[in-house]
Amino acid sequence: MRIRILIALFMTCFVVIETAAATLKVGLIYDVTGRGDLSFCDAAYAGAKKAKDEWGFKLTEVTPSLSTDTELTLRRLAKLKYDLIIGVGFLFQEPMNRVASDFPDVKFALIDAIIEQPNVASLIYRAHEGTFLAGVISALKTETKQIGFIGGMKVPLVEAFEIGYRAGIQATNPDLELVADYVGVTPQAFNDPAKAKELALSQYNRGIDIILAAAGASGLGVLEAAKATKKSIIWVDSNGNNLAPGLVLTSVVKGVEISIYETIKSVQEGNFSGGLKDYGLKGGGVEYIVDDVNRDLLSHEILEQVEVFKAKIIAGDIVVPHER
Repeated sequence: MRIRILIALFMTCFVVIETAAATLKVGLIYDVTGRGDLSFCDAAYAGAKKAKDEWGFKLTEVTPSLSTDTELTLRRLAKLKYDLIIGVGFLFQEPMNRVASDFPDVKFALIDAIIEQPNVASLIYRAHEGTFLAGVISALKTETKQIGFIGGMKVPLVEAFEIGYRAGIQATNPDLELVADYVGVTPQAFNDPAKAKELALSQYNRGIDIILAAAGASGLGVLEAAKATKKSIIWVDSNGNNLAPGLVLTSVVKGVEISIYETIKSVQEGNFSGGLKDYGLKGGGVEYIVDDVNRDLLSHEILEQVEVFKAKIIAGDIVVPHER
């Protein structure tokens, strides 16, 4: 009897060990800002947290202190045999390409850039389609007929926000002016709210009454300027309508949260595939937000016009530009 009990206990322990070993390990590596930007990184975390709450896996978050630490972090998690390693931002493109090649059995996901390797899911968003609609809103809401844009790092990815925004404004009223400024030309431009606030105050003080901020954590500086001047702002990447009720006209949300959740889900269910994952207005991968916080700011007539443009983009009747 005693022997049978010991065998039963042994088998119970064995099952527990196997179950623990089967739990997913997911690494979420942020760019230069990390969580707390109320935008891009926070949206990525929200998607990962939603998946973690559902399946209870191990989630490791890392914010490299230096850009040179990025590849070291990727390699460390790959050597630890993480099931999925997610790079939050285009700055991971080159180091992840090298690491993914060295660890073909590890699954990777990259936000906002493309890596052509079978073990990498490249998550791309047509944010310019969303900012086009924000441009329509701005063109219909401006009272001074001057509209602003402040981007973070001046790179094609961020310029696409501006280009789509400008296209939406022009499609609505070609006589309107758009003034565009960028915080800088290095990754630090996504984490310099003081400089962004300075640029925003300059725009507001010259008569601009609406600014779209596509600047990561630097956007918090634009938000401060909007509050100080009581002028309007459009948020991006996550829903920021409640950050300054009455001032945030809308938020253009990229499907970062849903794409991270879906990628983790594919690993959990054993059907992960690498390659391009394209998110746009079609399918809800990009959207402009109307909720109880900002609904009173947008009239029925404005929303009606925006929805007409949205339908045309989804149908392919309008192709929103994203390159200069």
